[in-house]
Amino acid sequence: MIEVQRLTLEKSKRIIIISDIHGNLPLFKRLLEKVNHTNQDYLFINGDLCEKGPSSLDVVAYVRKLASTNENVFITKGNCDVVHRYVFDGNEGILAYMENRNYSILNEMMAQHDKTIKDFTSLKELANFYRENFRSEIDWLESLPVAYEMEEHIIIHAGINNQVDWYETEETTALYAQSFWEKGHQSEKTVIVGHWPVVNYRSHQVSSHNPLIDLEKRIISIDGGNQIKRDGQLNALIIENGDYSSVYVDTPKMEVKIVKEHLNNPNRIGTVTYPNYEMKIIERDKYFTRCENVNLGITQWIKNEYLVEQEGKYFCKDDVSVTFLTVHIGEYVKIVDDNCEGYVLIKKVSGEVGWIPQECIGK
Repeated sequence: MIEVQRLTLEKSKRIIIISDIHGNLPLFKRLLEKVNHTNQDYLFINGDLCEKGPSSLDVVAYVRKLASTNENVFITKGNCDVVHRYVFDGNEGILAYMENRNYSILNEMMAQHDKTIKDFTSLKELANFYRENFRSEIDWLESLPVAYEMEEHIIIHAGINNQVDWYETEETTALYAQSFWEKGHQSEKTVIVGHWPVVNYRSHQVSSHNPLIDLEKRIISIDGGNQIKRDGQLNALIIENGDYSSVYVDTPKMEVKIVKEHLNNPNRIGTVTYPNYEMKIIERDKYFTRCENVNLGITQWIKNEYLVEQEGKYFCKDDVSVTFLTVHIGEYVKIVDDNCEGYVLIKKVSGEVGWIPQECIGK
């Protein structure tokens, strides 16, 4: 059974919910500024403060201070916030993870004391180092509740069990559950989660990292793929007077002006995302190839440069939008990929990601 804290909130105040900061403190600060956060707002940070970004320890310190100085700040733990458990439990696999991970709170902790993994002869010795030098941070992360329950919402990092008594959810489900939106739940309340990037659900939709708000399913998914997806973003879900809205920030990209209008092809929408990369070629065109996504059984037009052959099979080499976008003269867009022939992958202010012809971009 997971630890759930029950809250009664003043209906007159805004609720701001952010998840998956992933060690990117500047982006988190920008988002708080963009939503005009004040101490009068309820601020929920729904797990994964750590990992993948360059400053996990700084994020932990900043959020701890926020919570200690403002009673309206609430934080849940995410799976990336308890990565130290692998060391303490003696899981040898964590060593390869640390060696291959450019950014990890575990490596940050060592670096603060001019240590590397080679300075330790065993996981037990490494665990003792973390306990001796970072007990305060680790104890604080472990003290975070797994879920908050309000009158109309449940806030939890990854998901709850699909059963009537959701309080029986195991912590592994709460922190690690994949594709929760596809599984559903039986609570009468709307469950707000992060953890699983929302673009993973948009194989049939216009590609976007904006929150997925599905009130029929009673699920709101807000992980914008920050630090994970090339064109990802950090989202804030805002609940005010019973209405939902969202804003986002992302890392700076080159911004350009549209000089020629282009209308989208409504038959070309969607996204290729992990793990659905295998493709069966149907038709080749000059710039794109029409494929059947083997796992999903749907048709997707893949930019030719993203198709690779391996042992007689074809794969999309990375996550990528297969959406064709509409752009209008005078609007500004951000460049995601301008290294392909004929077309440019862009991101609009609205958050939509897709392809437009190169001649639409101003020089």
